[in-house]
Amino acid sequence: MPLLTGAEPFRHEGGQTAVLLCHGFTGSPQSMRPWAEHLAERGLTVSLPLLPGHGTRWQDLRVTGWQDWYAEVDRELRLLRDRAARVFVAGLSMGGALALRLAALHGDAVSGVMVVNPANRVHGVAAHALPVLRHLVPATKGIASDIAKPVTRELGYDRVPLHAAHSLRNFFRLVDSELPQVTQPLLLMRSPQDHVVPPADSARILSRVSSTDVSEVLLEQSYHVATLDYDAELIFRESTAFIGRLAPGAVREPDLGKEGTTAGG
Repeated sequence: MPLLTGAEPFRHEGGQTAVLLCHGFTGSPQSMRPWAEHLAERGLTVSLPLLPGHGTRWQDLRVTGWQDWYAEVDRELRLLRDRAARVFVAGLSMGGALALRLAALHGDAVSGVMVVNPANRVHGVAAHALPVLRHLVPATKGIASDIAKPVTRELGYDRVPLHAAHSLRNFFRLVDSELPQVTQPLLLMRSPQDHVVPPADSARILSRVSSTDVSEVLLEQSYHVATLDYDAELIFRESTAFIGRLAPGAVREPDLGKEGTTAGG
């Protein structure tokens, strides 16, 4: 299937400090593109991959699972490690869980973690029925575009395939067990008004990681997809300050003469 316009991955060759950005479940790189461009403009090497099964149609997501999504970001991290001296990982929602697992498993290869409204579990009574329900119902209503800012839309599926949701549930359980292995500096940014991921998920993550350098930022004006919402600039500022503190000299003023690139598939 052809990619939806705007769902293309983003890559930018910058300096020796790199950032790997992970988008959310049923979403696409479009939700993270402004953040990626902001980092690229400040001299950082940036990778924002398209996760398998995303960016086309929801039926394509139905035949993928967490192993496919994690393998993609794991591969990107290894490529960045060959290219850069330091790598930071970042993610939105499920992408936050992917970033946390990268940190847990790769240790010193990850210099820091930045997550926005990270997800830690599938909530609701239906979550417990997923093992059976996924064989009876192919999909349920979508979760995309939880954004306070009028007109702004997230490029995501309008349906959630239940086979993939079941895999996501299993992935969250796995990541939760691995959170104590996360020791890197952590910047967690969350929206008090989030209609997709409740505050309990961020609280759980903060209580289980072993990081001693932890910062929590409230995104008071935004809903779940805060990277496209009113607090997007706050996310950009906090993340560049976080990277600049941990990697002095890595962040520079924008160079308007350079642009990032997109790559299909």
